[in-house]
Amino acid sequence: MEGKRLYKSNRNRILCGVCGGIGEFFGVDPTVIRVAWVLFAMTGTGILAYIAAAIIMPSVSEA
Repeated sequence: MEGKRLYKSNRNRILCGVCGGIGEFFGVDPTVIRVAWVLFAMTGTGILAYIAAAIIMPSVSEA
């Protein structure tokens, strides 16, 4: 089964690599994802969603 997998990024990480991993998955600059996530965090649920994503998303080791 070939395809894209969603992982936390090791290259584009600021806090846990969640936004970097999402940016790499969708082919978008991680900064755009980070700005969108900050706006989402202002609603109150964004912080909980980030913590959940940081726990659930697997890490990938760069070869």
